[in-house]
Amino acid sequence: MSVSEYRFPVKQTTTNFPTVITLNVGGQIYTTTIATLKKCPESKLANMFNGLPKLRTDADGRYVIDRDGTYFKYVLEYLRSNQIPTQHIQEIYKEAVYYEIEALIKQLEDTPQIFGEQVGRKQFLSRVPNYGENIEVMIRIARAEAVASRTSSVVVCIVKTDEDYIRCSDIINGTDNDKVSVVTFGPWKASPSAPDLLDCIKMDIEAKGYKITCIPFSTEKGFRFTKTQDFLYKFVFTWW
Repeated sequence: MSVSEYRFPVKQTTTNFPTVITLNVGGQIYTTTIATLKKCPESKLANMFNGLPKLRTDADGRYVIDRDGTYFKYVLEYLRSNQIPTQHIQEIYKEAVYYEIEALIKQLEDTPQIFGEQVGRKQFLSRVPNYGENIEVMIRIARAEAVASRTSSVVVCIVKTDEDYIRCSDIINGTDNDKVSVVTFGPWKASPSAPDLLDCIKMDIEAKGYKITCIPFSTEKGFRFTKTQDFLYKFVFTWW
């Protein structure tokens, strides 16, 4: 075997940490043991204390984790005693995902709060074509129309079946106003209804910090069809 063909083993980075460690997690101070932090050996948290990557220290010699430390105490409590938190579930779940603590992630996913979001709502939305992209399109339209105005609106077409899609397309194509922009969601194959999807759209836009209301779309100038309430809705963004 030639020298060029030989593969040198990758040297693992290790760092000698004290048995008892004081952490500065986003300004929150915690003291624990190295054994607790490395309890889940495959986690990102354990790797931090294997020297991957090398941690910085603050002026007092405490190891710094550049992360909001508000809910880190619940992560520590789980590592110490396997105690599953009963409050702040959504926030702790985000921390468990960040630190890649798989055992905690799986147990939190069995709680009603996370189960409903991960198994119910997200699986439903994964069956709505281009859901995330359409949310971004709605926001771009609303922002573009917000100049010198307190509110701006976006018309949305909700279609659950292929037949609904054809009917809604006929309505949209029947407009005489080329300036009317309609964002279409669907069709989808899942049990939730159009009101369920409307709730999801509102929830996800509000989660981005926008103030929004949803109302049935009433017949306006430019539409030759009068029965639009079955498919068309108006999302109103309030800016100030």
